[in-house]
Amino acid sequence: MSNQPLKGRTAIITGASRGVGRAVALKLAQEGANIVIAAKTTEPNPQLPGTIHSVAAEVEALGVRALPVKVNVREEAEVEAMVAQTIEAFGRIDILVNNAGALWWYPVLETPVKRFDLVMDVNVRAAFLCSQAVLPSMIQQRWGHIINMSPPIDLSVLPGKVGYMISKFGMTMLAFGLAEEMREHNIAVNALWPVTLIESYATINFGMGEPSMWRKADILADATYAVISREPPSITGQALMDEDILRESGVSDFSHYACVPGSEPMKITWEGITAGKR
Repeated sequence: MSNQPLKGRTAIITGASRGVGRAVALKLAQEGANIVIAAKTTEPNPQLPGTIHSVAAEVEALGVRALPVKVNVREEAEVEAMVAQTIEAFGRIDILVNNAGALWWYPVLETPVKRFDLVMDVNVRAAFLCSQAVLPSMIQQRWGHIINMSPPIDLSVLPGKVGYMISKFGMTMLAFGLAEEMREHNIAVNALWPVTLIESYATINFGMGEPSMWRKADILADATYAVISREPPSITGQALMDEDILRESGVSDFSHYACVPGSEPMKITWEGITAGKR
């Protein structure tokens, strides 16, 4: 058996220039997949380190091919161009990780319409656009995995985060519905979400807790791999949590994911963690 089970597969990861997207890109590259690094950042920014080109270099250092693509997932034409470039470069699309996201944890009265439009566009609308665009390739080859980085639907968490949660629950609903539509084509669609807060520039810049409360992005990368390493019919139409899927894969010790060694990152309690005012 190959020690690179994804060898020859092609994965598109949105928001892959840093954070969770970068971690997923490197994990899938380690497992043999060619990676499309899809994000907006092409030039270094001291406030937001990482570009599509820097991650592409890291991916290629792992012995696979990388395609950095500048894309604004809010723009349909740019999403279509991203898919066309991927097909031209690799001839196929096997995996899509809808990771690009916009965060806004505030009540309705503190949510400008422009901000509401942003979270809807970057979260649920982009996941819809990207999924729709990759499906013809996956259908043609009768194999595919789509993962939306979104939470299980729990209506009790809506107050104080209405706009954001509508957008993220919409991604999960997309996973549920599309999984059934694609079942006959051997394409799996799932939602995946962390049990704890994850270290990222979103959690840092929004003042969401402190490092002792966070886990490294590697846990979501490992959980993503745990899903897509399975054959599509065996896992589809689910809202998965990172710890649960890793436990199913034999992981019992999560301590090495802690950002602060020896700390016990708290489980996400939506009412107990709020974004700091900027």
